[in-house]
Amino acid sequence: MESRLFGALAVVRVVVLLDAVVVTIVRAGSLPHPAASVACAVVMTAWTGFATWAYVQPRRRTFLLLAADLALALALLLVTPLVKGADFRATVPSYWIVGALIAWAIHFRWVGGFGAGVLLATVDLVQRQHLQQSDYGNAFLLVLAGSIVGFLCESLQRMAAERDVAERAAAMAAERARLARVVHDGVLQVLALVQRRGRELGGEAAELGRLAGDQERELRRLIQAQDTVVIETGMVDVAAQLAVLERRQGVTVSTPGFPVELPAATAHELVAAARACLDNVRVHVGEDSPAWVLLQAHPDRVELSVRDDGPGIPSGRLEEAAAAGRLGVSESIRGRITDLGGTAELVTGSFGTEWEFVVPRSAPTNL
Repeated sequence: MESRLFGALAVVRVVVLLDAVVVTIVRAGSLPHPAASVACAVVMTAWTGFATWAYVQPRRRTFLLLAADLALALALLLVTPLVKGADFRATVPSYWIVGALIAWAIHFRWVGGFGAGVLLATVDLVQRQHLQQSDYGNAFLLVLAGSIVGFLCESLQRMAAERDVAERAAAMAAERARLARVVHDGVLQVLALVQRRGRELGGEAAELGRLAGDQERELRRLIQAQDTVVIETGMVDVAAQLAVLERRQGVTVSTPGFPVELPAATAHELVAAARACLDNVRVHVGEDSPAWVLLQAHPDRVELSVRDDGPGIPSGRLEEAAAAGRLGVSESIRGRITDLGGTAELVTGSFGTEWEFVVPRSAPTNL
């Protein structure tokens, strides 16, 4: 959005430059120093070309570039008495100075537009020998225009960010609906068959059938939830949500003695990743095997570790699982943390397995 605004500013710069150059040519003969006036026009032309090129790339939009842009506009205002005489009416750059004013408004929002407008208006007024009402009006318009343009640019960028979030949410909803149809047409049918055949066969097969029935009901509940996808907002206490995991046999949860608030979507995904780790402990280590969940809060991030004292994960096991299409670790654990803008590190050996998650406390941009 900022790049598009600077692209529009490039057009404005050319228009106001043409106005300044035409005025200089027309009035050069009546000025006390026509050569100096032409030199100023050359400087404005050269800077307009350079600024148009410089503002194209975001990496070149540094404070140094913006300061130089504003400084040149102020310098041309200051040399006006030398070029046109002490009793001048119109400044040398005329409307050309709005290029720097708008650039500050775009990059630094209304604060930058207001500050640049005050500087330009002050320099214009202090060097005039005879102030008229129109001079005060022009100065007021500089300040007002800078503030309004800055506010509008900030509003446009905020609206663009909100639009991106809405588009991502819509895309996620569509993908969830598609996956729900795939699950319904394939996985649920197989689970229902396993449940029915397990009851018929009895014995150990009956237990498998029971487990398949539990998974079928859970999947159906999730599919029904996709009919009304709700984007979670607000802040929640992730420590309180993690404490619920302690209801599992053998799980110990340690959190700070104060609420650890995170955006709702971030908290939900972080707890889901921890739950996936505990599911792996139950499946691969043992039903009642001990596990420890530790949450640490910092001003800019939270750190969560999930540890067990099992035999560890053999080397190459995760790669083999991913190659076989079993994506529990890569998606349910690493994928969730990556989507939150965080990191997930795995430490494993004969001492057990420990996942270490680091997640920023700001809201994720891709949820």
